[in-house]
Amino acid sequence: MLSRLAIRRWTRTIAVWACLLIPPVAAMAEIAVVDITGREIRLAAPATRIVLGDARHVVVLDMIVDDPIARIVGWRQDKALDPARLAAFQERFPSIADIVSVGAGNRRLSVESTIALEPDLVVLSLIDARDPNTEYLLGQLDAAGIPVVFVDFFSHPLENTTKSIGILSRVMGSTDKSTELIAFYDAHLAKIQERLAKLDPPRPSVFVQVHATPDQCCATVGGGVFHDFVTAAGGRNLGAETVPGIMGNVGLENLIALDPDFFLASGGQHLRARGGLVLGAGVDSHEARDSFATLLAAPGVKDLRAVEDGNAMAFWHLFNDSPMHIVLIEHLVRTFHPEVFSDLDPAATLREMQRRFSSVSVSGTWWIDAP
Repeated sequence: MLSRLAIRRWTRTIAVWACLLIPPVAAMAEIAVVDITGREIRLAAPATRIVLGDARHVVVLDMIVDDPIARIVGWRQDKALDPARLAAFQERFPSIADIVSVGAGNRRLSVESTIALEPDLVVLSLIDARDPNTEYLLGQLDAAGIPVVFVDFFSHPLENTTKSIGILSRVMGSTDKSTELIAFYDAHLAKIQERLAKLDPPRPSVFVQVHATPDQCCATVGGGVFHDFVTAAGGRNLGAETVPGIMGNVGLENLIALDPDFFLASGGQHLRARGGLVLGAGVDSHEARDSFATLLAAPGVKDLRAVEDGNAMAFWHLFNDSPMHIVLIEHLVRTFHPEVFSDLDPAATLREMQRRFSSVSVSGTWWIDAP
């Protein structure tokens, strides 16, 4: 028989070994993730105090957590929400008014304001990672013990959207909704890719005028963003052959010489004051159609073969920078290849995305085809 002293000593020994063998709770909860730039980030627990480098990424967070506003303490307003969606979020989450602005134009993030909020995570974009000024920002945040994760829904959306959803879901400890969202996105994209691969139809040439106004022609996209959407929809983006980088300008004479099969234009409420193309969230169809008609009547544009043949289309610019761009790709592929994709219903896809993955629903005019 063991004495009581021996039993106590044995009990203490077991307790010591238990402490050595079983990791502490914090270590067990640690999250390790590799961001879109290949950097490894470690968090002690799911992030609950987040600073967003792009305010509009709240739309993505809303798709993977039930209350995104409760987790956001600050955001940069350089890429802000459009008025209609901001109003919808304000009605659903009044505490959105408590989110602190930590920067606005020129993609500058206030280091002091960010650190003062004591966030446990800062979310930046791939655009920021390519900015030489970001190195100083990372150093300051690292010295303050604040981790930074990079995501991308803009520069290379087809390549990085589902990866970025996975990254955000990991750092926020929310995998169920993100898994469902990724499956939804992949299924819709796969349907398009599989049909195009089997049929291998000729790719029509496409010109995209972004932030379109009738008095200034023409800002367009080279690589990334809408280039990726046009390519995924079986089109050939002429901007990639004429401008370097993500964006550039093409003169009206050059546009006429390019003679695209399709003329596309992007717009939004931000162009209303400039007399440009107005459509998107919170915009009624009459205003959208009138602004598109004005654009198509502009000198030079009205004489394009694509416009004369009725192969012109307008779409909401802010389909970029969120997984909702899958809806635009569906509409584009149906426009470019109607004989193959007439059964697609992008409007129904958008309604389903809002119903299943968003806590707010916003009406508007998302695209307009030429009359």
